[in-house]
Amino acid sequence: MSGQPERKESEPQTSPAPDRYYVLEQTESIKGRIPYLARSMVLNRARVEQKRQTDFASARDLYAELQRDRNALVDALAAVRLFLMELEDYRLAATAGQLQDGLAHFDLMSTTYQPVYEALTAFAERLPANNSVNASVIGHLMNNVKMGYFPTDPENIALLLRGIQFPEGVTTNLFDPCCGCGKALRQLAQGNNCFTYGVELDQSRAEEAQTRLHRVGFGSFFFSRISHEAFHLLFLNPPYLSVLNKSGGRSRHEKRFLIESLCHLVYGGLLIYVIPYYRLTPDICRILCDNFDDLTVWRFTDQEFKKFKQVAVLGVRKRREVEPQDALWLENYAVSPASIPGLWEMPEHRYALPGHPLDVGVFKGELFNQKELEQQLRRCNSFSQLMARSELDSGVKRPPLPLSISQIGLVGGSGMINGTIECDSPHIIKGRIVKVTRVESEDKFSSRGQHMGAEIHETITNKMIFNILTPNGFKSLT
Repeated sequence: MSGQPERKESEPQTSPAPDRYYVLEQTESIKGRIPYLARSMVLNRARVEQKRQTDFASARDLYAELQRDRNALVDALAAVRLFLMELEDYRLAATAGQLQDGLAHFDLMSTTYQPVYEALTAFAERLPANNSVNASVIGHLMNNVKMGYFPTDPENIALLLRGIQFPEGVTTNLFDPCCGCGKALRQLAQGNNCFTYGVELDQSRAEEAQTRLHRVGFGSFFFSRISHEAFHLLFLNPPYLSVLNKSGGRSRHEKRFLIESLCHLVYGGLLIYVIPYYRLTPDICRILCDNFDDLTVWRFTDQEFKKFKQVAVLGVRKRREVEPQDALWLENYAVSPASIPGLWEMPEHRYALPGHPLDVGVFKGELFNQKELEQQLRRCNSFSQLMARSELDSGVKRPPLPLSISQIGLVGGSGMINGTIECDSPHIIKGRIVKVTRVESEDKFSSRGQHMGAEIHETITNKMIFNILTPNGFKSLT
């Protein structure tokens, strides 16, 4: 079992191609799925009609399948509506919303399925795909992919800052997993007794961020090593658009960054999550509602919102509860952006950061970074230990017990006692080891006492010699 819902044999399948835009890949998949589900609804309705007079049990099962087809269609229309907003095709997105609402309230036992089927198939034909979009849409997607991130403008950062209350007398830790050049986090921290941490994939931006933030990890956040529950505030403005990778992965960065970074935020800490409003999809809203209390959504200022469609989601991290919280209210913002309050309406000091200090024991980026290495060395006592060891090696060594003859030989042969000896009679000593060959001869006799010759034995031994130069002359001790 893969954990994924089984696909019927006749249902169209799509295989992800490498380096295709995520939003277009998903739209193309739904483009083929809608006609299939609409056709399935028509067939199941006809089968229900055939069976309901003769086989009530079968008719009931077919009606349940008809309901599943309708629910799948409603979900597909809801998903494609958000993708169309991302493609900035708002007219077709509005049509998807109308079809979604109409189908959700459609009487499944109605006999007027033909207009429904025609409306759904006509809508599916209008959906864009990789080979049918115009150059302006492709250019829009390419620009977003190349940029990788949208830096938050200073005006909206100032409005966010107005809604945060920093604790007095406590140095707070702020973290940005995709910090760019570090301007946003620096603006949040400046003058508020904060210590700033960031990770950035792009090397040139990471180098610039080092001039603004206290600690910067180079490379991918997903391959960094960072302490859990060590930050009072998590500022998350992830890349908004990704392409399908060569392995066919379908994960969006907005979701992956949220899942993998929230563990670094302390319970009671504040999340600031900056995304386009149309990315408040059901899966992301579920993650937010399961892990955060006091969630609010705020629309960026008019000029920025018109350009990037950005909103800020703020919430306080909580422990997950047994019963899931309702997320529908949050999902509704994705289809009704006009109902999102403006960021300038956020009350002053709306969110208070935790008032206790936190220790960031581990903070290592994916790639080697000389400045980060300097920070790590300042925090550890390796150099002091190394210097203490050097002082011990160069200091006067006094054995706790008198040395034996063999120990004196080893010390003298190693040269560790060579040099001037300061005592009542100063002298110079030098030890050395020489090899001494000893030859012994042993006569051999037969059993009758007849001399058969001599056997020569040669033995090589080491001899320790101390040469001593004293005021009274030279002496050699062996």
